[in-house]
Amino acid sequence: MELAFEGVSVTRGSYDIRVSGSFCQGINLVSGRVGSGKSTVAAMAAGILSPDGGSIHRKGISTSMLSFQFPESGLTGSTVKEEVYSYGVHDADTLAMADLSGRGEDDPLSLSRGELKKLSLACVLSRPWDLLVLDGPFEALDCRGKREVCRWIEHRRSSIVILCTHEQHILPRIDALWEFQEHTLVFRGLVPEALARWDLAPTSIKTLISRGTLPFNVSEDDIREAACRIQG
Repeated sequence: MELAFEGVSVTRGSYDIRVSGSFCQGINLVSGRVGSGKSTVAAMAAGILSPDGGSIHRKGISTSMLSFQFPESGLTGSTVKEEVYSYGVHDADTLAMADLSGRGEDDPLSLSRGELKKLSLACVLSRPWDLLVLDGPFEALDCRGKREVCRWIEHRRSSIVILCTHEQHILPRIDALWEFQEHTLVFRGLVPEALARWDLAPTSIKTLISRGTLPFNVSEDDIREAACRIQG
């Protein structure tokens, strides 16, 4: 499977967002500052936004899903159970996954934003997709929720996963790294070697590299392991 961007550009006011390169199977992290273009790339990858220039080609992709940054924007059910049904997944299992067992008759808008975000992600991640685009999946989640979502994402390596986020501290293990330079998306390469080329890397990773230790990946466990190697 492959999602290829060939000379793609989208005009946004006074600047262009530009993307070239191919997203392949595994977890692809797209990092960048707020407003750099991550959500625009997510929309183009999911096929709901057409580029102004260039072309996007899909190879071996028959099913795709976009998880929106703001979960309330995609609500269709008047109850939590109806919302789960709209994804075609088993309600009891999905509610348990989202820590919402027994709340199937609640109004989705009565949930906190964190609960609603977790419900949306549980629904999305309960089905197999060839292409899964996650735009801001950690928004509104506390640290515990972020770690749980990381575990869910790590089980999706058989798909093309495009993870668009400015989160830097709690991340899943990834396979490939992309980052925005101004408004141009640049492919930094495969992990771990790509971490040394990550301009927007978290301070923890930059500090480790400056001390001669390259983490194996970007998760909290990998950062701790690399720090232990220095201390040892």
